[in-house]
Amino acid sequence: MDKKTFYITTPIYYPSDKLHIGHSYTTVAADAMARFKRLTGYDVFFLTGTDEHGQKIQRKAEEHDKTPKEYVDEIVAWIKELWRTLDVSYDHFIRTTDDYHVKAVQNIFQKLYDQGDIYKGEYEGWYCTPCEAFFTEHQLTDGKCPDCGRPVELIREEAYFFKLSKYQDKMIEYIETHPDFIQPPSRRNEMINNFLKPGLEDLCVSRTSFDWGIPVPFDEKHVVYVWIDALSNYITALGYSLDNDELYKKFWPADVHLVGKEIVRFHTIIWPIMLMALGVPLPKKVFGHGWLILEGGKMSKSKGNVVDPKVLVDLYGVDAVRYFLLREIPFGADGVFSNKALVDRINFDLANDLGNLLSRTTTMIEKYCGGKIPTPGAVEETDNDLKSMAEALPEKVEKLMDGLEFSGALQEIWRFIGRANKYIDETMPWSLAKDPAKRERLSTVLYNLAEALRIISVHISPFMPNTPAKIREQLGIADENLTTWESVKAWGKLPAGLTVSRKEIIFPRIEEPAVPDSESDANAASVAGNTEIQKSAEDKETRKDKNKAEKAAGEAQQEEGANLISIDDFAKVQLRVAEVLEAEKVQGADKLLKLQIKLGEEKRQIVAGIAKYYTPEQLIGKKIVVVANLKPARLRGIESQGMLLAASNTEKLALLTVDKDIESGAKIK
Repeated sequence: MDKKTFYITTPIYYPSDKLHIGHSYTTVAADAMARFKRLTGYDVFFLTGTDEHGQKIQRKAEEHDKTPKEYVDEIVAWIKELWRTLDVSYDHFIRTTDDYHVKAVQNIFQKLYDQGDIYKGEYEGWYCTPCEAFFTEHQLTDGKCPDCGRPVELIREEAYFFKLSKYQDKMIEYIETHPDFIQPPSRRNEMINNFLKPGLEDLCVSRTSFDWGIPVPFDEKHVVYVWIDALSNYITALGYSLDNDELYKKFWPADVHLVGKEIVRFHTIIWPIMLMALGVPLPKKVFGHGWLILEGGKMSKSKGNVVDPKVLVDLYGVDAVRYFLLREIPFGADGVFSNKALVDRINFDLANDLGNLLSRTTTMIEKYCGGKIPTPGAVEETDNDLKSMAEALPEKVEKLMDGLEFSGALQEIWRFIGRANKYIDETMPWSLAKDPAKRERLSTVLYNLAEALRIISVHISPFMPNTPAKIREQLGIADENLTTWESVKAWGKLPAGLTVSRKEIIFPRIEEPAVPDSESDANAASVAGNTEIQKSAEDKETRKDKNKAEKAAGEAQQEEGANLISIDDFAKVQLRVAEVLEAEKVQGADKLLKLQIKLGEEKRQIVAGIAKYYTPEQLIGKKIVVVANLKPARLRGIESQGMLLAASNTEKLALLTVDKDIESGAKIK
């Protein structure tokens, strides 16, 4: 039996400028969907590429003293490198300069002409070269392009036209009888009410004022204009109208075109009407997602407010960037990019939640089970709760992904990660390890945590392609049968006895944002390929030294003056009760202990110089007082997220504790 097929596309990008993080948003989303469908058993075809013809390209090439092909070749190489950097697993990269595409477009143009859907006329209108779009007088804004605000030219030339108006009623009927064709619904209503019902005009589909394009087969002084040239790529890439059309027969109609909302009109009116005229089935769905914008507005090269995704990957890692793009914004809505939001996602979701779960689990298996995943024993109610949540997860994620709800799918996965972290707090393996009679219970708990991590590694693989291998390496998982979608539908597939190997933290916390976060600073940071971000990365150590010097100077100045503080100063210090969950010595540091503490629902790590006075075992379960809003610091390369309070003299040290049983996280007033 043949596998189910799935065909997904992104727009083909115009290679006049390097792509920014907003373009990457679409392609990373398409890649996550393609990977998910492959994971769940589909035969997938994922298409992306470049739209390389047009007057703008020709003029840019002339400015650089190159032929148009030489000019686009360099940029296409950069785009392909970007997709490699972001781990985009496309199946085919189409270029509109490819020979097979040129031939297929000429076949399409000829067919439409032969059947009377293309005719010759004369066009006059205001033309914006950068946007490659015509506008009427009343559509201009202050005499300039309504989209980019740049000057327009009055163009009058002989042209061929496609009878768009002929199919207007048929297109309205199709959209109304296929409610899922345009998504989200707001885009569907916009297309019907703003474009179709007011009436369509026939479409100019050839040009004579430049020659960088596909020649019209029967009139070579004309070149095929962008609508038939670029939009046709979705079927020409599959071999439509060519001798070898096996891919077309297998994958068309497309399951989904992912496009930015600014080009929904082209993909839901012009493109489907062309297909109707050709007698070709329409794609099943066109999804117009929102923009990823800076506080200063939509990213664009002309505004000088773009963010280079390669710089972000260099700073934070590809999986962190991919996770942010897919998690931060519900797909379909506009979302704001800021460096602070990215760093927060890394610190809270990736470092605190996922990274901490892996680190705690592998540490405890090494410490309490000799580094081997133990054999589970009797099951308790808490175990069943974790198990039932794990077994329900695949169906939830699959449903959300089918609806292109990437953020929702990740939210469900992170709910399970949160449940696994809570399971540690509920079962307290460090306490079980003290009682030989509870050895079997300890084995069950640690096995369940390892199995939860295996299941998590499979679920996150479409979104974060590199992280699952790091998780599995630490858990000793080498059997590919444990990494399939089917394997996560039943609990308990992980074999006992695998050797755990704790390694470096997979997502270290980031101490400070790498770039400023105000609107003006964000815009400044993005100009000319993120000059400020790059400078920040290069000068990171210099800034650290400067901060240390300023801090030391401030401390010296304080000691010279009075040590009195106001009530307002004291109010800035947040003192809270914390419960010590785990404690261990820091290797190579006689004085330091590393504590895992609980502050209400939050878990943190503190490094304290108290090893001379307390053993790790003495601290487990203690309710101590900590400064909760202290800026994180690193001691012996280990991050400390707060400071505990203690009283000391030359010989003794005593921790500040609370004398009654009060919940962790309680504020000290």
